[in-house]
Amino acid sequence: MSVGVVVTGGGGGIGAAIARRFAADGARVLVADLDGDRAAEVAAEIGGTAFGGDVAGEAGVASLVTAARDALGEIDVFCANAGVAPFGEHHTTEDDWAAAWNVNVMAHVRAARALLPAWLERGEGHFIVTASAAGLLTSLGSAPYSVTKHGAVAFAEWLSATYRHRGITVQAICPQGVRTAMLESTGERGQLLMGAAAIEPDQVADALFTAIEEGRFLVLPHPEVAGYYAGRATEPDRWLGAMNKLQRKLDHLP
Repeated sequence: MSVGVVVTGGGGGIGAAIARRFAADGARVLVADLDGDRAAEVAAEIGGTAFGGDVAGEAGVASLVTAARDALGEIDVFCANAGVAPFGEHHTTEDDWAAAWNVNVMAHVRAARALLPAWLERGEGHFIVTASAAGLLTSLGSAPYSVTKHGAVAFAEWLSATYRHRGITVQAICPQGVRTAMLESTGERGQLLMGAAAIEPDQVADALFTAIEEGRFLVLPHPEVAGYYAGRATEPDRWLGAMNKLQRKLDHLP
């Protein structure tokens, strides 16, 4: 029997690419997105099921899991891909911080809470988090994005450390720039930071499937991130100095 896969934020970008890749591999896929029309378009393209609406709040996650079980029978793989990227520094509003925390972290916590009892009883389950290189490094220009993507990686690490011996596979996808609407929305600043090395969403899906085959927790579509991550850990002052040098370039943009 083919596996049942849920992809949140599946109406475009990385989520749509992941949904297409799983479907091409023979999976039964439910595509979830806040924009129900976009979810329906991708689902129709891949022969999947669409779910439109909030997939971050507790009630929305519960509805999604119920709908997915009805459509798929079993949820074998859950891709917590939906995310938001509010831009702002020290003056970021309370509402923007709350939205980032809710979607980028708590949606993962709520999904795991709903899924783990059945997975632990079965002795298997696969939880995939779309985080960001920002969750390993930082994200200049967006404190909420940086902090919450660190939280997403930390939660994925905790799940893996706690439950891998009980059959739960966890992976964290941490790309740098990806050519999506989210990157386009960052304007000149985003292009300076990520544009030159930006990759296509399909390349992220390819990196994920390679990591699945190799059994790796950390999915790095930009391999150079591993070196940056190591440098951050071993020489933090040098790394922070380099990041601040880049920030000074951003400060000169209009």
